[in-house]
Amino acid sequence: MDIDERISRRLRTDTEPQLVVDYEALSPVSHPAEPTGRGPALERVLDHLDPAFDDRLPSNAYVYGPKGSGKSAILSALFSRLVGLGARSRRTIPTTTRSAPPPSGVEFAYVDARRAKSDFALSHALLDALVDERVPEQGLGVEHLRERLRERLGDDRRVVVAVDHLGEPETRSVADVAAMFEPLSASCSWVGVGRAEPSAVDAAPTATVELPPYRPHGLTDVLTARTSRGLARHGISHERIRRVAEWADGDAHDALAAVFGAADRAATAGREAVDDTDVETGIDAVPRPCVSLGRVFALPANRRQVLATLVELSDEQRRSVRDAAGAIAAAEGVDLSEATVTRILYELAEVGVAERVTQERTGQGRPPSRLEPRFPTAVFRRLFALGVE
Repeated sequence: MDIDERISRRLRTDTEPQLVVDYEALSPVSHPAEPTGRGPALERVLDHLDPAFDDRLPSNAYVYGPKGSGKSAILSALFSRLVGLGARSRRTIPTTTRSAPPPSGVEFAYVDARRAKSDFALSHALLDALVDERVPEQGLGVEHLRERLRERLGDDRRVVVAVDHLGEPETRSVADVAAMFEPLSASCSWVGVGRAEPSAVDAAPTATVELPPYRPHGLTDVLTARTSRGLARHGISHERIRRVAEWADGDAHDALAAVFGAADRAATAGREAVDDTDVETGIDAVPRPCVSLGRVFALPANRRQVLATLVELSDEQRRSVRDAAGAIAAAEGVDLSEATVTRILYELAEVGVAERVTQERTGQGRPPSRLEPRFPTAVFRRLFALGVE
């Protein structure tokens, strides 16, 4: 937390105490501009990118580690700073262990594969990052986009592209990205980001950077930094933060989801601080294994709406997929047929966002199944209500 933030917290004029002062600071789907506790990993990524600071393209690379290990936090924060380091800006960036690098003519771009799930979407996102004008989303084919990319890059332009969240059920693979960038290799290199180890990834680059799970003390630091921005002073004790960090087993996403849920529960009850019951309830509300909420919020709007309605249904309404689909289709704000909702629910189960749980047989025929969300529903409900997309 910087000095301005510390001062602003003491200038609050609300007459009523407010436990949660910033939900975004606690959110598992948001990343701070300055990630906590991953300095060595950040340096390893910068070491690989060093040629760019000497006006040369680095080789392709693959950054990997389990869910919640800070991959996206590091890459999104780093590339947001590097984007301005083009031939026109001639800016430099300081790091913790080196002097400022020389001016760079190499440009940088960051693409989230969760938001760009097809070859067309990836090409469109990259071109959109390289041009000043807005690239149309309609009336263009993927080959046209790639031709425009080749024209824009030309012979004297060099770009390093980070492609995040590769290899998930809804996203492209590392091999897809390697094939896409191969024709552009003279002027473009890429940094893929995924969970699978290099040995399990087709076309994985030789250069790799591993991010292991957080250690308990490191995760405690992450949670302390987030809660210091998101909660009122003394909103949660260090002992309760440490309890969540030890439970989360190195996964920052799950730890943040548990703290978020605990704080939201305490705030809803009108308490000024998170207590032990809030913490245990927040932990219990995070399924294990847990689907990243980033995946959930990257789904199309109609699927997010279906999920938002699903989590509000009673147990009776969710006793089978058919019953749930009928209740969702009839709900206010849902403009989808029951057949469409049924198809969406089965698709969500296929990609692992929800799990089909077989019910006990009540008669002849195949026993019905119900859907159980595999993500923190309390956190999703609050973020959805806040308009997170």
